[in-house]
Amino acid sequence: MKLDIVILGLSITSSWGNGHATTYRGLVRELARRGHRVGFLERDAPWYAGNRDMPRPPWGDTHLYSSLQELKDTHHRRVRDADLAIVGSFVPLGSEVGKWVVETARGLTAFYDIDTPVTVARLARGDCDYLSRELIPCYDLYLSFTGGPVLRHLEQELGARAARPLHCSVDPELYQPHPRAPRWDLGYLGTYSDDRQPALQHLMLDAAAQLPGARFVVAGPQYPEALRWPANVRRITHLSPREHAAFYNAQRFTLNVTRADMVRWGYSPSVRLFEAAACGVPIISDAWPGLETLFAPGKEILLSRDAGDTVRWLGELPERERARIGVRARQRVLGSHTAAHRAIELEGYVAEVRETALRRIGS
Repeated sequence: MKLDIVILGLSITSSWGNGHATTYRGLVRELARRGHRVGFLERDAPWYAGNRDMPRPPWGDTHLYSSLQELKDTHHRRVRDADLAIVGSFVPLGSEVGKWVVETARGLTAFYDIDTPVTVARLARGDCDYLSRELIPCYDLYLSFTGGPVLRHLEQELGARAARPLHCSVDPELYQPHPRAPRWDLGYLGTYSDDRQPALQHLMLDAAAQLPGARFVVAGPQYPEALRWPANVRRITHLSPREHAAFYNAQRFTLNVTRADMVRWGYSPSVRLFEAAACGVPIISDAWPGLETLFAPGKEILLSRDAGDTVRWLGELPERERARIGVRARQRVLGSHTAAHRAIELEGYVAEVRETALRRIGS
């Protein structure tokens, strides 16, 4: 059955300082390829206006709105008549947007949480401005970037009707191996985060200090100017998504570092993890619960607890085994974690919720 879907998300036009855009781009593209009508509604935020690397996505239809009132006035019918209306995390005035959506939509409604552990922590502190405890049970479906125990917490403690995992994904058409002489021994791609920086320091920067002859690189925005970097660490302020694959392919290894809230709950793969794996680049990662359900440690991914582990992986792993780890990780991603897989999973959740509703009516 073909669906009319509207997504109200943080951004699809700009990847500046967020991982939402690449996730939405892949999902919208694959849903459109499967014959669904997909619209995307995005708040015209000034911080994205000058950094739109995809101002007019070629799939579905994308519209910018300047205020909550404009959203209501201009897109009321679109939301009302959609088979599925999805509100994403970190949408400006997201609680008000969500309240309007669940009151307006005649079809199913869903909340797509691309930041589930962060959301849960903010709800507990009472400072979440894009979702409220009262709003959670109003959505028919809670789509979570995080799997595992947090799904039970969402249902049993926060009242979600149906919490289901919808992890991030990768576009295998954009992320492929391109063998070349590596420019860097170890690289990292990610926006600065206070709770991620200690792990970056321990797993990469301390290792760089111990290996002055090796080459390292950190790419991503919002790092404080006061930070001091080892001399053998290059800084790149921003890379657009179209540059990511070349960046990964220029590394012998790439580093994955996870935010503290996501480590606490586990089962929270980042989009960067899947992107690097799709390029066949061996990944060195911090450890967290559920990682072994995505990649086999030692065979498809390498775990590092401190700089010493990182130094050993960089210097002692035979080149043939290094390459094999990258190949195995790519095979795992292509078999389970592409945007096409996520589109099919979403279809399945919609069918499940519809069937549950019909059974409830019939009884």
